[in-house]
Amino acid sequence: QVQLGESGGELVQPGGSLRLSCVASRESSSLYIVGWFRQAPGKEREFVASSSRSGLNKGYADSVKGRFTISRDNAKNTVYLDMNSLKPEDTSVYVCAAKYTNGWRLYTSTRDYDYWGQGTQVTVSS
Repeated sequence: QVQLGESGGELVQPGGSLRLSCVASRESSSLYIVGWFRQAPGKEREFVASSSRSGLNKGYADSVKGRFTISRDNAKNTVYLDMNSLKPEDTSVYVCAAKYTNGWRLYTSTRDYDYWGQGTQVTVSS
């Protein structure tokens, strides 16, 4: 079992950048694929990005490719989401999730993940 906590969400202007952090408990992040999802009001939770246990393999939703970067520092039990060229439609609660695994696949469904953080609000507006 792992507990996840997100931070870094705030109000930013369109075209701006932001870094979100997801910290795992018990120095356990290296055992899990970690993904980022987002959920805007009235919409389903949407896949954003995912990283393998080592950080070598990564996957992104088409809507954020070229703008967002997922990375991880297992020594710090932290996964990051660096967001650039932010758009108003990126406004959402961003949530990190973990899936216990011994391999790598790109999992994009909420049903694939075992543990979830509480979310951090990102608002992109002038």
